[in-house]
Amino acid sequence: MTSNAALQPEPAPITACTVARDVQNFDLLIEDMETELGESWGDLNFADAMIFMGQPDASALEFIAVAIDAEDEKNLPEISRVITTAKAQDIRVILIAEEVKPMALHQLMRDGAADFVPYPLPEGALHEAIERMRRPAEPAPAAAPQVPQAAGSDLNGVVLATHGMAGGTGSTTFAVNLAWELATITKTDAPRVCLLDLDFQFGSTATFLDLARKEAVFELLSDTERLDSASFMAALQTFNDKLHVLTAPYEMLPLDIVGPEDIEKIIEVARANFDFVIIDMPSTLVTWSEVVLNAAQIYFATIELDMRSAQNTLRFVRALKAEDLPYEKLRFALNRAPKFTDISGKNRVKRMAESLDIDIELLLPDGAKAVMQACDHGLPMAETAAKNPLRKEIHKLAKQMHDLVREAETAN
Repeated sequence: MTSNAALQPEPAPITACTVARDVQNFDLLIEDMETELGESWGDLNFADAMIFMGQPDASALEFIAVAIDAEDEKNLPEISRVITTAKAQDIRVILIAEEVKPMALHQLMRDGAADFVPYPLPEGALHEAIERMRRPAEPAPAAAPQVPQAAGSDLNGVVLATHGMAGGTGSTTFAVNLAWELATITKTDAPRVCLLDLDFQFGSTATFLDLARKEAVFELLSDTERLDSASFMAALQTFNDKLHVLTAPYEMLPLDIVGPEDIEKIIEVARANFDFVIIDMPSTLVTWSEVVLNAAQIYFATIELDMRSAQNTLRFVRALKAEDLPYEKLRFALNRAPKFTDISGKNRVKRMAESLDIDIELLLPDGAKAVMQACDHGLPMAETAAKNPLRKEIHKLAKQMHDLVREAETAN
């Protein structure tokens, strides 16, 4: 007589698992897992996942989908152990997250998560993540360059940084308009210009140019190890098809979400793809400020004719000298500078420079209401107030810098 057991179909092998505090909280994930894998998947909590990955059956796993929400942030070390253990056993990790703080996501991506999908899951998002995971890695070239470049990218861009010595000194306005003037300095054969907003908390370049803040910026900052020209260019947005911009992230992030090595790599990739790289810095000094200062050909420090700018400038220069950093790269730009006929104001500028032992080389006129109007409309001043004295001064500076670079290229 035939055994009933022999007639039972063998259970499908488990090739993937969801790992969550309670997978029932992620009903859309359950539906998508069933659509993608049928019955060949299981669900585990975090403690059981650690036990299971220590058993021989875990070798059959293709990936795990770690699903977390805001309540799981208090158990971040346990979740990190699950991800690092999976990575050590060559099990890919797809991170599914709902309302989780950016720093927590950043940490888990650093721990080894291969991909990230927000929850509720967008249509087809899990399928695309699985397809990306299954896609074979491209073989590395025999002699890869230090910085991956896009086809035809052989530039070595000039790096210009702007740093406000106090709030409201016009650092971002200066950076945005300088970048646009360089990008449109000639009608033909204009230089390729990239504007990097590295103020991850209060960066305003997106507002000043009416650009959306893309999720791809956070992904780029979270995983610079895989940064190449393709992923860098995908994170950029273009303004009027002439200026490329890396905006500040959508969420307000800690400035130390990246380290010196991360910023160095971002700048290297940007230089490889653009003639000019303009960097708008946060007013706060961070661990990677030194990287930008060393990379920059010119480091513009914007100031005003007031005591707070004077005191902050004094402390800033003193800090650079104490660390033996190249403070000579600083070029001080006085915003709202006195008019030509204001003798008293000019004397104040001279006394300020002498008391701080600095040279104020760039005098930026007061752009008045036209500056605020241009920023509020999300347009450079060249598009809204071309005859404004501030715009004319920035245009003149951009032309001088462009001509100097062209002369250097010709000489070489």
